Amino acid sequence: QGIGRPSVYHAVVVIFLEFFAWGLLTTPMLTVLHETFTHHTFLMNGLIQGVKGFLSFLSAPLIGALSDAWGRRSFLLLTVFFTCAPIPLMRISPWWYFAMISVSGIFSVTFSVIFAYVADVTQEHERVAAYGLVSATFAASLVTSPAIGAYLSASYGDNLVVLVATLVAVVDICFILLAVPESLPEKMRPASWGALISWEQADPFASLKKVRKDSTVLPICITVFLSYLPEAGQYSSFFLYLRQIIGFGSASIAAFIAVVGILSIIAQTVFLSILMKSIGNKNTVLLGLGFQILQLAWYGFGSQSWMMWAAGAVAAMSSITFPAISALVSQNAESDQQGVVQGIITGIRGLCNGLGPALYGFIFFLFHVELNELPPDQTSEKKPMQDPNNEASLKFGLKLQAIIPGPPFLVGACIVLLAFLVALFIPEHSKASSTRKHGSAISSTLSDNQDRISEEDIEPLLQDSSV
Repeated sequence: QGIGRPSVYHAVVVIFLEFFAWGLLTTPMLTVLHETFTHHTFLMNGLIQGVKGFLSFLSAPLIGALSDAWGRRSFLLLTVFFTCAPIPLMRISPWWYFAMISVSGIFSVTFSVIFAYVADVTQEHERVAAYGLVSATFAASLVTSPAIGAYLSASYGDNLVVLVATLVAVVDICFILLAVPESLPEKMRPASWGALISWEQADPFASLKKVRKDSTVLPICITVFLSYLPEAGQYSSFFLYLRQIIGFGSASIAAFIAVVGILSIIAQTVFLSILMKSIGNKNTVLLGLGFQILQLAWYGFGSQSWMMWAAGAVAAMSSITFPAISALVSQNAESDQQGVVQGIITGIRGLCNGLGPALYGFIFFLFHVELNELPPDQTSEKKPMQDPNNEASLKFGLKLQAIIPGPPFLVGACIVLLAFLVALFIPEHSKASSTRKHGSAISSTLSDNQDRISEEDIEPLLQDSSV
């Protein structure tokens, strides 16, 4: 099956095609979202993305365990198919489209399977470079595809964009069927596919339960949760916010994604190494959190286009936070605990992918941020039917919006400020003096799971940190 021997390049093509297809839909999706949920756009967007993220968090350990038994190829096909299944529904039925996006979160864990595939076909000393290649491909697809989608939408309409995205998804599925060989050797699969799968392997909250067992890792995990929660919410709603509130056009949004993406890559490849050598891991984390506070506050108070562009440059610098946290975790954990600790952080980030969008959507709804985009609804015929209490709350929301155009971003800045304060208590000393006295607590309870997560759980963090 497949063409040639399994390699990293098979994984690269699968990832590029999947996220290229979704990147093309950036502009049409914003339009369909606002047309479908006219009154509560941000709230519904947050709920949709929140359900999808939370379902992915719940299903990722089980799908990872099953791929260890059945092989990677079949689960690559499963995850890519269900992740891309909602694409053609955008023009057929928007309600079914958004419903399918939420439900598809059960299978939207392609990266977990891809990194397991890469681990199968590489030696240990080659793995970091291979992960970097996959992550860079992911970044390249998201930097280029929104601009192409915006151009096609402006020139030929959204129908063509959806058709092209559907064709790209079909090409991806056919590539997996015809060209991708199985990476998991037959001799490594159990005789019975369910023999080695236990509830402990499939429990998505298992990693969160381990946090309290190591006081050195605890402040790092709290920092990750408090800093990634607003970041996940920002990712889910920011482009919609630029379009509906700030007034960005499709071309401007595509250009914004490309510029910030390129600046983030430069920040993580050039400035990150310089900072970590000059000021150390912990101080680099604190600097990244400081940039994140600044950009979120800027987004919260900014009301002009140039303010968004300036804050985007600051956002690119804030992307150094998680690579620095990854290095800090590696510094503060024993060699036989690296996978465990990275797995804990990955689980926390997965949980934030569900909670963050829901939080931002609720705050947008609470402060009626979308009102100034809906003037036709404020007609004289409807005014007598409004509840006086509700009308007063709308006026309050409008007054607050004049002062703070983006309340969720300001709330996010306050949350990241808490993360900054917690990060101050992260010990700077190495694993030799800190983790060793706590290591026995983790090792005694997790020794039977060490082999299972030592490679697979570390990968999503690497993917997140390099994009």
